[in-house]
Amino acid sequence: MKNLFFLFMGLILWTDAFSQTNLYENPEFDRIAQEHQEIAIIPFRTSLTLGPLQMRDISTEQLARMEESEGYSIQSAMYSWFLKREKRGSLTVKVQSPTETNAKLKKAGVNYANFEEFTPVELANILNVDAVIMGTFETNKPMSEAASVALGILVGFRGNTNEAILNLSIFDRKGGDLLVNYNKAVSGSMGSSTENLINVLMRKASRRIAYTK
Repeated sequence: MKNLFFLFMGLILWTDAFSQTNLYENPEFDRIAQEHQEIAIIPFRTSLTLGPLQMRDISTEQLARMEESEGYSIQSAMYSWFLKREKRGSLTVKVQSPTETNAKLKKAGVNYANFEEFTPVELANILNVDAVIMGTFETNKPMSEAASVALGILVGFRGNTNEAILNLSIFDRKGGDLLVNYNKAVSGSMGSSTENLINVLMRKASRRIAYTK
């Protein structure tokens, strides 16, 4: 049962040469959201599928580090998006900072490698929040080469067509109900930063997220 929530995951890139979108919204989301005071964002599980020539230049360990870095980048970018809405007065809940979220997870023995062993309810209890946002990101090219450079991984991605699938889900702490699942797949020319990616995703999904006015 602990891994059932991963059946809902996958989504995005901001160049719309090709796009597929799937959306599920719990009919009770608006009512449930009225009781929520604080939510948290879990680092997204990321999977990079690189070509044979690219894999020749990096190790399995380096690939894993790049994937983890991308996952935390999505978490940070999504938090920034919510902060902007909070400053505008259009956010109805508090969003826990990634620093606090990751520190609490670490103290509880939860890390990027094993968090899928925990249910959304267990994660929400550890973080003491009313709901958690989590998901997966799959791509054949990093959202930003800056991440790979920072990790000392120099791989040629320029000119590659990007194909990406990102899946965002929100789970309620009480009972673990799925409140929203927003799945988007896009392929096209890369050139997006993590922040641009999340801005596009959340702008399209915000009308379905009961935490935003």
